Amino acid sequence: MNINTISKKLLLPLILSFAASCFAQYKLYQDGLEKYNEKDFYGAIEKFSDFLTRPIRDKKFDVDAYYWRGLSAFKLGDFAAAAEDLKQSLNLKHNNTGNIHWFLAKCYDNLNQHNDAISEYTLAIKILKHDNKQKEAQLLTERAAVYAKLGNTSSAMADLHAALAIEPHNESIKNSIAHLSDSKVQQVENKSVPTNTPVVAQNEKKKDEPQNPNPQPIRQTQVEAVKPDVKTEVKQEPLRSEQQVAVVQQQNVSQPAEPREPTLEELYGDEKRFALVIGNSAYSKEIGVLKNPVNDATDFAAALKSMNFDVTLITDASYGKIRAEMMKFRDKLNSGERDKTVGLFYYAGHGLQYDNENYIVPVDAEITFEDDIVRYCFPIQKMVLSQMEMTNSRMNIVILDACRNNPFPAIHRSIGESAGLGEMKKARGAFIAYATSPGSVASDGIGRNGLYTQELIKAMSKPGRTIEQVFKEVRANVMRQSGGKQNPWENSNIIGDFYFRLK
Repeated sequence: MNINTISKKLLLPLILSFAASCFAQYKLYQDGLEKYNEKDFYGAIEKFSDFLTRPIRDKKFDVDAYYWRGLSAFKLGDFAAAAEDLKQSLNLKHNNTGNIHWFLAKCYDNLNQHNDAISEYTLAIKILKHDNKQKEAQLLTERAAVYAKLGNTSSAMADLHAALAIEPHNESIKNSIAHLSDSKVQQVENKSVPTNTPVVAQNEKKKDEPQNPNPQPIRQTQVEAVKPDVKTEVKQEPLRSEQQVAVVQQQNVSQPAEPREPTLEELYGDEKRFALVIGNSAYSKEIGVLKNPVNDATDFAAALKSMNFDVTLITDASYGKIRAEMMKFRDKLNSGERDKTVGLFYYAGHGLQYDNENYIVPVDAEITFEDDIVRYCFPIQKMVLSQMEMTNSRMNIVILDACRNNPFPAIHRSIGESAGLGEMKKARGAFIAYATSPGSVASDGIGRNGLYTQELIKAMSKPGRTIEQVFKEVRANVMRQSGGKQNPWENSNIIGDFYFRLK
């Protein structure tokens, strides 16, 4: 058997394996399109994200995957994520540039980045005006609305009149012009009113004010005097002893009720509580299988449900699944009443820090090089904490039991000599808890649960304890049981109290 024959036999399985992998990834892309067409935008984001985080894939589909994922995010109102994906599709030379600039303009308008929105509308008009006059009129009308928000009335009116020239019978454009004209007139009138006009007191009469010819006399209560010759019969009360008088007086005096402290149930019983709980164990052998995170997440979720939390639990999650569920979680937090909503995010599994950011490691991550971390791992500060901070929740609790070891020893030097997670920036109304201090490694445990989550479930199940008291107890117990090797850490910027169990 010659060398060429041997080479062919060795290469054939590799080629078939590569082809099968590419086909599987293309299936993810197709599934994403199906989800989008079914209006399952969360599902579309999950599938497109899983496709884009596969190292082995047909990258010619990336441009469309970013485009459709961006539109899915737009439909869900996540305008920041939508803009990021749409810009990426432009960078990859998507051929639908006019509509992409249009969607970007809408994204920036919703994000109150009005100057950026004007720039994108201008580009969209330049590209699309020759294709469809109706589109051009709509673009001009939308850009006029942004100009009006910036106070640039003249540019807004110019756009509206240009749109009306294209569609002279469009009543909506006519109404917009009339409304803007009325607003402009009102502004002019307001400016013409002098600010130093003296105020006349209500009881001070003006010189030219006519006097009331028939002033009404002031009414007085007439008191009829008692005539001295009329005898008034007075009923004599029987004499009472001093003890009887004291009893009567005590009965007549109404004692004020003692003020009662409201219960925790009365104070926080109507609070909406939402939690997203993730546990990743089933990693590849190269990354390192973990025994307890799925158990930790499952048991922690059950404990939260008993404390009136609306809990979403996902285990052994891919990047796409984490991203889609995070968007659903954000929408739940926005559904609650402002200042009566609490959000809790819990993660157990592999985690790492890189370039001042902490990352969740999905079970499907394939990290070979340093820049793979940003592509295939999920950023906690950017995609979790920042998203929670922008919702209606009064308090955001982030618990990270994700410091077990370095899952990528091959690039250990690239990601830094320190192990575990790094300390994150403080966020508004956030309580961030780490299984161990920044730069240290936590124990995965020898029982069903990791040491940290085991003690956390015990401490938070005790009623009437503030969040600070719970985590102080956790820290004391973990340090004692680990012989001082594991030191849980918290970073708090919260205002107000929170109790896991109210009663």
